Amino acid sequence: MNRVVPYSCFTDFDINLFKSGNHFKLYEKFGAHPINVNGQDGVYFAVYAPAASKVELIGNFNFWAGDEHQLHVRFDESGIWEGFVPGVKTGSIYKYKITNSDTSEIHEKADPFAFYAERPPHTASIVWKHKKIENQKEIKIPNAHTDPLSIYEIHLPSWKRPWDDREYLSYQEIGEHLIPYILDLGFTHIEFMPVMEFPYDPSWGYQVTGYFAPTSRFGSPDDFKDLIVKIREAGIGVILDWVPSHFPEDKHGLGKFDGSHVYEHPDPRRGFHPDWKSLIFNYGRPEVRSFLISNALFWLEIFGVDGLRVDAVASMLYLDYSREDGEWEPNTFGGNENLEAIKFIKDLNKAVYQHFPNAQLIAEESTSFTGVTKPVHHDGLGFGYKWMMGWMNDTLAYFKKDSIHRKFHQNEITFSLVYAFTENFILPFSHDEVVHGKGSLLSRMPGDDWQKFANLRLLYAYMFTHPGGKLLFMGCEFGQRGEWDFSRQLDWQELQYDSHSGIYNTVKSLNGIYKSEPALHKNNYAFESFDWIDYSDNEKSILVYHRKSQKPEDDLIVVLNFTPSSHQEYRVGVPSEGTWEEVFNSDKKSLGGSNYCKKYTILSDKLAWHGKKSSILIEIPPLSARIFKRK
Repeated sequence: MNRVVPYSCFTDFDINLFKSGNHFKLYEKFGAHPINVNGQDGVYFAVYAPAASKVELIGNFNFWAGDEHQLHVRFDESGIWEGFVPGVKTGSIYKYKITNSDTSEIHEKADPFAFYAERPPHTASIVWKHKKIENQKEIKIPNAHTDPLSIYEIHLPSWKRPWDDREYLSYQEIGEHLIPYILDLGFTHIEFMPVMEFPYDPSWGYQVTGYFAPTSRFGSPDDFKDLIVKIREAGIGVILDWVPSHFPEDKHGLGKFDGSHVYEHPDPRRGFHPDWKSLIFNYGRPEVRSFLISNALFWLEIFGVDGLRVDAVASMLYLDYSREDGEWEPNTFGGNENLEAIKFIKDLNKAVYQHFPNAQLIAEESTSFTGVTKPVHHDGLGFGYKWMMGWMNDTLAYFKKDSIHRKFHQNEITFSLVYAFTENFILPFSHDEVVHGKGSLLSRMPGDDWQKFANLRLLYAYMFTHPGGKLLFMGCEFGQRGEWDFSRQLDWQELQYDSHSGIYNTVKSLNGIYKSEPALHKNNYAFESFDWIDYSDNEKSILVYHRKSQKPEDDLIVVLNFTPSSHQEYRVGVPSEGTWEEVFNSDKKSLGGSNYCKKYTILSDKLAWHGKKSSILIEIPPLSARIFKRK
């Protein structure tokens, strides 16, 4: 193998943008890039290691001895080491052997910009050249706030397991099963829990070591790209979980990369996460901001995804997150906000929406921090959406109560409408709600088995008719009985039973109604889309509300009964006269219900009720949701 040839791809590189945290396409320069130099094929390598005195390239092409493959530092003292090695090919395995300038300690590191990595437990990087996505511009996924947003969250290793002795399905096999499944259920988007390379399966992917490499557990980067293209060609959007909040201390990873704190904050009060025992990025370092924002743009540009769900935003916003007094230091104004992280988040959102106006960034943010989805130019953080964690907690707490006690907690199930339009919210029943002893959603419903399934159908109907986007974790769509276990596949055998297939059909039906009825999505994030008809009947635990469209003929009336008591005649005020027709009933036999109702079309009376000039007299099944539309 030839020695390193002094060669630079940085001749047109604006080092000032990099040093100011404003270079957002670092993946075009850093990492390993197969190129031809003076008629010789080989690979150009570049890595940022500002505290290094020597950087050697080691790999399967030089017997893991870097004596003859030492990279050259750029003359401008940028901290960038680079060089071209003739003869190295795509698929070659490599690491950087870095000597610290102060201590002479040696660190063998995977490439932070590697496009491909060895399958764990192996930790080296692999030279890779991405193929271009053909005709990607012709694939347009509805991602606007006026479009329906119904997300299926999936953990790839445990969705389905192979039928042979392999540990995982391939990306191709996943697509063959997943795409028709999602099309049948009617979800608009798939959200992948982290697919960036990670070493430890029990982390579920949230401890990332290869930020630019999709995990090799299921195949190559091109295999993953093909999966995304096929999903999007089917009209389904793709969202990736993205973790800029922390990273693990694994020796081959980003921690103490060149013997110094290149990526993590040097102060453990700001650079170490006590909950996850991992390192926290130094958001005040411009080169780190460039790294992270470049990574976000990389998945949007190179893989063509529709959005990123940003993990653990609250932990980034607050210096005292999960810390006791004395374990954190206030900012320059004496507050607990992490001003550097806030600036990074704003820069991130500005960059993403400038380069990809149709993309969406979603914040998993659990506090009352104001303006999370407010534009940056209006002093907000600039996210497209925020998870509505308060709604999720209040809703599950309410549904867990025995129905006889729910009349005392009517204010808890209605409270979310007080603040439902302060942000662009997504209602999440995510993986976090079905692990760590919490049980599945079905197991948390009260009553006997029939009531559990009826409650779950009612829960989903409430979710899909409540303002906001929707997110449902895999297995919840058929009411899996057991808690999610990352080490095995979902309990698919349960779908053969009517009660579970009824849940499946409920979700399918609700997705269809959510997408077809403008009142449920066109104006979903504005207060004009919702109006209470009656929330005061706590004695019967019944709620009635009006989902409003821009056209009155598209308006819907939603009636929810949170007890097992049925009602043959229950009067409901309606916004206009005419014939009101049922468009959904969670008590239908095909969904696993009792088929209590006999009338599905009701002519309104000129009898004022609930503050309306007209009203209808309807039947209300036990533990049910009914949706009506004017015929």
